[in-house]
Amino acid sequence: MNTISFSSILWSPQRSTRLTFSSSSIFKHSLSLTQTLAFFCTPKSLPPNSLRFRASFKSRSSTFTAQPQLSDEEDEDEDDDYEDEEEDDDDVAADEYDDVSGDFSEGLDQSDDEIEFSAEAPARTEQFKWQRVEKFRNEVREFGNEIIDVDELASVYDFRIDKFQRLAIKAFLKGSSVVVSAPTSSGKTLIAEAAAIATIARGRRLFYTTPLKALSNQKFREFRETFQDSDVGLLTGDSAVNKDAQVVIMTTEILRNMLYQSVGMVSSGHSLFHVDVIVLDEVHYLSDISRGTVWEEIVIYCPKEVQLICLSATVANPDELAGWIGKIHGKTELVTSSKRPVPLTWHFSTKTSLLPLLDETGTKMNRKLSLNYLQLNASGIRSSRDDSRRKNSRKRANEMTYDYDATRSNGQPLSKNDISAIRRSQVPQIADTLWQLKARDMLPAVWFIFSRKGCDAAVQYLEDHNLLDECEMSEVELALKRFRVQYPDAVRQIAVKGLRQGVAAHHAGCLPLWKSFIEELFQRGLVKVVFATETLAAGINMPARTAVIASLGKRSDSGRIHLSPNELLQMAGRAGRRGIDDNGHVVLVQTPYEGAEECTKVLFAGLEPLVSQFTASYGMVLNLLAGAKVTRRSNVSEDAKAFQAGRTLEEARKLVEQSFGNYVSSNVMLAAREELTKIKKEIEMLTSELSDEAIDRKSRKLLSEAAYKEITDLQEELRAQKRLRTELRRKMESQKIISLKPLLEEFENGQLPFLCLQYKDPEGVQHAVPAVYLRKVDSLEGSKLKKMVTDEDAFSLNDTEKESDSDAEPSLEPSYYVALGSDNSWYIFTEKWIKTVYKTGFPNVALAQGDPLPREIMRMLLDKEDMKWDKLSDSEFGGVWCMEGSLETWSWSLNVPVLNSLSESDELLHTSEAYHGAVERYKQQRTKVARLKKKISRTEGFKEYKKVIDMTKLTEEKMKRLKARSRRLTNRIEQIEPSGWKEFLQISNVIHESRALDINTHVIFPLGETAAAIRGENELWLAMALRNKVLTELKPAQLAAVLASLVSEGIKVRPWKNNSYIYEPTSVVLNVISFLNGQRSSLVQLQEKHGVNIDSCLDSQFAGMVEAWASGLTWREMMMDCAMDEGDLARLLRRTIDLLAQVPKLPDIDPVLQSNARAASEVMDRPPISELAG
Repeated sequence: MNTISFSSILWSPQRSTRLTFSSSSIFKHSLSLTQTLAFFCTPKSLPPNSLRFRASFKSRSSTFTAQPQLSDEEDEDEDDDYEDEEEDDDDVAADEYDDVSGDFSEGLDQSDDEIEFSAEAPARTEQFKWQRVEKFRNEVREFGNEIIDVDELASVYDFRIDKFQRLAIKAFLKGSSVVVSAPTSSGKTLIAEAAAIATIARGRRLFYTTPLKALSNQKFREFRETFQDSDVGLLTGDSAVNKDAQVVIMTTEILRNMLYQSVGMVSSGHSLFHVDVIVLDEVHYLSDISRGTVWEEIVIYCPKEVQLICLSATVANPDELAGWIGKIHGKTELVTSSKRPVPLTWHFSTKTSLLPLLDETGTKMNRKLSLNYLQLNASGIRSSRDDSRRKNSRKRANEMTYDYDATRSNGQPLSKNDISAIRRSQVPQIADTLWQLKARDMLPAVWFIFSRKGCDAAVQYLEDHNLLDECEMSEVELALKRFRVQYPDAVRQIAVKGLRQGVAAHHAGCLPLWKSFIEELFQRGLVKVVFATETLAAGINMPARTAVIASLGKRSDSGRIHLSPNELLQMAGRAGRRGIDDNGHVVLVQTPYEGAEECTKVLFAGLEPLVSQFTASYGMVLNLLAGAKVTRRSNVSEDAKAFQAGRTLEEARKLVEQSFGNYVSSNVMLAAREELTKIKKEIEMLTSELSDEAIDRKSRKLLSEAAYKEITDLQEELRAQKRLRTELRRKMESQKIISLKPLLEEFENGQLPFLCLQYKDPEGVQHAVPAVYLRKVDSLEGSKLKKMVTDEDAFSLNDTEKESDSDAEPSLEPSYYVALGSDNSWYIFTEKWIKTVYKTGFPNVALAQGDPLPREIMRMLLDKEDMKWDKLSDSEFGGVWCMEGSLETWSWSLNVPVLNSLSESDELLHTSEAYHGAVERYKQQRTKVARLKKKISRTEGFKEYKKVIDMTKLTEEKMKRLKARSRRLTNRIEQIEPSGWKEFLQISNVIHESRALDINTHVIFPLGETAAAIRGENELWLAMALRNKVLTELKPAQLAAVLASLVSEGIKVRPWKNNSYIYEPTSVVLNVISFLNGQRSSLVQLQEKHGVNIDSCLDSQFAGMVEAWASGLTWREMMMDCAMDEGDLARLLRRTIDLLAQVPKLPDIDPVLQSNARAASEVMDRPPISELAG
């Protein structure tokens, strides 16, 4: 594994007169050189009397901080800044972590081993942190372990540690396991570091686990700055450095596999030799759907004599986590902190201003950001009117309720069109928000945009906006030049121009080397704005002064969704640098889809709890049940035979049922079910009060006989008239379908007419959307939309003809159509949702000879979309669906006129006499119903009768609230309902039938041995593939290509990369993959038989790219016009290398295959995809 250090590249002076050297040079020489070059740049932001010089030099085991950082020790206040995790399995960026230096130094502009001194006073000479650690260890050797206490450990640091850190260290020293829940950058890692200092001093060992290899590498480098190199080791899938050290950093999967060897052992002792402490960093990953099981397994299997230190982001239920660990592992103390070291201020950016998101109390939205207020401003109402008007206006404003239910000045609710128009008028350009930040000195900023393409587009948009001064520009040029010399293939050419201006993108499409380079420049202040996807929030310790969140919504597999409170607060946690900023800033941005109301709603929604994701896997079942090997030798000792007996199903069940989900369910499920039962009984009682008999009984009691008879007779007549109204409405809708079909057919090949769509949302608000009609979905031959509407049950239509009279016209059956709305959204709809069609529209004429027609252009734009449709409303005549458009459709939507500018004389639907007659008959009946209601309201006993009706409405409201509570409780119960043991049995049946392990005798077969040792998504499938003799006939490059097809899940071709290609695999590789596909089909059938749903990946699409790399092609040759992003290809290559590296270590694998795998791995593991290692 190559070792890559950026300190050798980024050595030049920083704007704030900082120099960083990568060597173990003599201190005084470094200091002298710093003083000589310190005035290369003149700092602009420091006051005249506080000019400081910073000298920094790197030594593998040196750390020093002279500036103390005092912490607040008052009672911890509630804070809105919390974090939760989100991991993109396709991203190799490290997960979010708390950097020790960031917690108690002056932040990222000053690392642990920097020396800071003031020009006003001579520099102090103090020990480096590693020297203080060595001194502490020597004292423990001399005076014994009894001197280890919280004060002694705190003395290692040259600042006063925080209250929650002190409490956690005390709990650890008492011998308890500890759960620490605290916000981002609050200093959780310091607790683990203090535990490591104490453990090493005692001569024992500590394991530190992280979710990702890249984060393990980062922690490895950090710990080597605190301890001697010989004291720190690293274990990941790729690296094994000093694995017998006293502190070993590793990934969680590595530790879980180690624990498999000790869980349930009959003999005494365990495989964790001399290990006293295990640190589980980012333990909130327990809620991660794909990987949360690993954290639960570690806690379940961990020997009880080993102390656990669990470091978590702020979550809603840390008490449940601590209680679970305490129950199954041993005494556990909970330490929480909700106070951020750097407070956050929330802002909202619009086209014209940057305003506080919250009011003065911090508990409500700033009223100046409400839709009502924005609407008034948009109408030209200003505060410059005369005093009396201003006073009245202020009085009216104070009386207004600025909430989500926006209304017009006449009291009517704003339609979707009105809201969209107001929001679109307030959407800022990137440059608008950027200059707002710059004017308020809120840079540097991390700017979250939820797509790679959006991040890159933002950088290109700002390429002409320079954020650097001449000094900084020269430093960037120098750093870029050095990086280009050392890693020529890793330079991202499309990003260089923006980088020179101080802006950069950071996402999974970038190479890990390039992302690390951007991180270094950002931390040095040479990049002012980083546009990043949300994976940075969960993966990289890159705090800034400001976090900008470009949108509250993001695309998901189920369509457009809002960020969860945990996701929002985790991104916000990037803001505020300890020791540098007095306040961190979070800026939310107005979009066409979300405003300040939605932002405030999510912000105050409250944190989500940790939820168990415990699921069984092939590896888990094999490792827990495996007993004797079928290939065992006859001279095995009796002790070994006892161990080889394996766990019984009952023993395995006891372990599986110790999951977090079972613990939560045992405590919460009972209470939730009891409350749910009470609610259901109350709903049943209230339902009986709403019955016609109950209302009739109450009315008879309150009214006289004559008044009662008059009202009941009129009510009976009203019910009859309403039934007739409903029938006439149905006939009107049917006639509209009959009338619209020929009209729309006329436009299939002619102009693209305008039309008006009308629907009511779930809240009952009616929306009218002007749109331009494309065509009938059935006529879009070969399109993704037609296939989706045809195949998916959600779009199925009722057979209206069968429900109608036998003489009904065949044209009554509704059809789906597609149009582009003025709000830049695509709509799928039936005739039911068309209010009217207009004569006017876009002419279907090419702009220039040879150009495609507008209808064809719009069809191509539609086919480019991801087909993420949201249902807006439904009816017996079909539904109406909506999907967000793209930047390319924006110009088309802007040319759709507003409804007011379309003439009623151009409406074509009114030309149908049959439809016009049906409408008139419906209107007459509606009027008759209204008059009858009015007549009832004038009867003698109506006042008393209205009391009954009002009480009924109150009862309905109460039922509505109870049903909402019931739904929440039901969802909670579904979340905590454990299913681990059922899945365990299902998987064990597959294993038994595939002859990997006999679950009756616990004899494990060679296939099971291989599967038990593999790390992967579907261990059984990987073992089946690797044990196939056909692989031994492949050359190393061909073997790499085949194995890549097993691990390419989630890798995609980027659709916006036009005229691009990927290398095709050779015929030999394709033949082997085709052969393996037959075996895969058999496994899939076996899994389906037993109800197991674990993916078995086999995709040849990218095998050719891996084969080309393994054959020796250069990175430049690989990426020339490539349809893949660099980061995606690097990630696929790393996955392949990881699997290849496992093959030589697996049991019962053909030696030829092992040799070829080793050769392929060595060839492929070269820059620029080599990972950063310690």
